[in-house]
Amino acid sequence: MPNNKINSDHVDWFRASAPYIHTHRGSTFVILFGGEAVDHPRFAHLIHDIALLGSLGVRLVLVHGARPQIQKQLQKLGLDSKFSDELRVTPAENMPGVEQAVGQVRMAIEAQLSMGLPNTPMAGAAVRVVSGNFITAQPYGIHNGIDFGQTGNVRNVDAKAINDQLEHNNVVLVSPVGYSLTGETFNLRAEDVATKTAIALQADKLIFIMENNGVTDEDDKLLQQLNITQAEQWQKNHGQKNENDRMTQSHLNNAAHACRKGVTRAHMISQNIDGALLLELYSRDGVGTLVSADNYEGLRTATIDDIGGIMELISPLEEQGVLVKRSREQLELDIHNFTVIERDSMIIACAALFLFPEEKSAELACLAVHPDYQQQGRGNDLMEHIEWQSRKQHITELFTLTTQTTHWFLERGFNEVPLEKLPMEKQSLYNYQRKSKILHNTLA
Repeated sequence: MPNNKINSDHVDWFRASAPYIHTHRGSTFVILFGGEAVDHPRFAHLIHDIALLGSLGVRLVLVHGARPQIQKQLQKLGLDSKFSDELRVTPAENMPGVEQAVGQVRMAIEAQLSMGLPNTPMAGAAVRVVSGNFITAQPYGIHNGIDFGQTGNVRNVDAKAINDQLEHNNVVLVSPVGYSLTGETFNLRAEDVATKTAIALQADKLIFIMENNGVTDEDDKLLQQLNITQAEQWQKNHGQKNENDRMTQSHLNNAAHACRKGVTRAHMISQNIDGALLLELYSRDGVGTLVSADNYEGLRTATIDDIGGIMELISPLEEQGVLVKRSREQLELDIHNFTVIERDSMIIACAALFLFPEEKSAELACLAVHPDYQQQGRGNDLMEHIEWQSRKQHITELFTLTTQTTHWFLERGFNEVPLEKLPMEKQSLYNYQRKSKILHNTLA
C-alpha cells in the first residue's frame, strides 16, 4: 500500500518549489565552498545538489578553496606556512606545494562531478566541467614590512570567456590561483575570487557555503534577510569572538560589496545542513541568510515625513483610476501600514499591508512603483517583503483588490475569488462602483 502522507508531502514540496525552478532557470550563480567543505563527509551530497541545479537550467560557476589541503601539503613537504592579516604568506619555494594541493582539490571536484553510476543522484547527469586561466592576478606585495611573496590579489576576471562556457551549458570551475601577465602563478583567497567573479559576471546570486549557519543576532538566532544597510550595521555592532565570527564577517562584507556592485542576491548557508543549497534556493524561507542587492536598499517602514513622497508617487495612478484616491489625512492615519523604497531621497515605490488578524488574513493595498523603476524588480521586492511581513504576523491569506493590474498579480500566484472570500469587515467596505477584481493568495 502506498504511503499517502509521504506522497502528499512530496507532491506539495514539488509544487511549492516550481516557482523557484522557473525563476532560477537561466540565472547565473557563483557558488563558493572552502576546502573544509571538500573534506566534509557530506561533500558528495553537495556535489549532487550542484549537479541538480545545472539540470534545472542554472548557469553555474564554482569557486573552491583549498586552505586545509595547502596546509597539509606544505607540512608534508616540511615547509613553514605563516599567516598575516588573515592571508597566507607564500614564499616562492612554497608555491609548488600550493599548486599541488589546489590541483588535487580541483581534480577531486571534477571527479565527483563526473560520476554517473546507476542508482545514484548523478546517474545520467553528464556534467561537463571546464577550468582555465580565467583569473589574472597581481602580487599582494609588502605590508607592514612583510613580503607576501606569491600571495596575490585578483586583478581581472575574464567574464567573456566564462560566459562563453556557460552558453555551452558547461559548469565553470575556478580555483584560488591566478596568473600574471609576466607568467607567474599567485595564491589567491577563494572568497575574493568568488566575489570578483560574481561582480564581473553581474551574477544573479553569489552563494557562500560556510562552516557556520549564516548571520545570527545577539541571541544566536538566524537572521534570514538583511539589506545592505543592515549588513553594514551588523558589521559595526558585532565583535569577532572566534574564528567563526571572523569568517562570518568576512563573508558578509563580501556579500554586501557584491550587492553594491550589481549582484542581485548573496546567500550565506551552512555546509553542515544536508541539502542546504536546495532548501535555500527552492523553498520560501530558506535556511541561511539572504543579503539583498540595491533593490532592497532603502526599503523600510514609512514615516510621517514620507507622506509627500507617497502622494507624489500615487497621485498619477489615482488620476488614472488605478488606485483609490486617498486624502493626506487618510495617509497620515495609515502611514504605519506602509512600506516604501527610497532612492536618493525620493520615494520610488510603496505598498501597504492591512491586517485582519482574526481571519489570519491581510490586504495588500496601494502597491505603486515609479515608472522609471518598473523594469527593475521593485514591485517584486515589495511583494516579497509584504509576504514576509504577513508570515511574521501569522497571516495565511493575502488578498488585494485591483481594476487594471490583474495579470501582474496572477503571474505572482494570486487567483481571482468571489467577494465572500474577503473578511467580513472588508466585504462591508467593498466599492461596487469600482468593480475591483478580488485576488487571493495563500501563504505557505
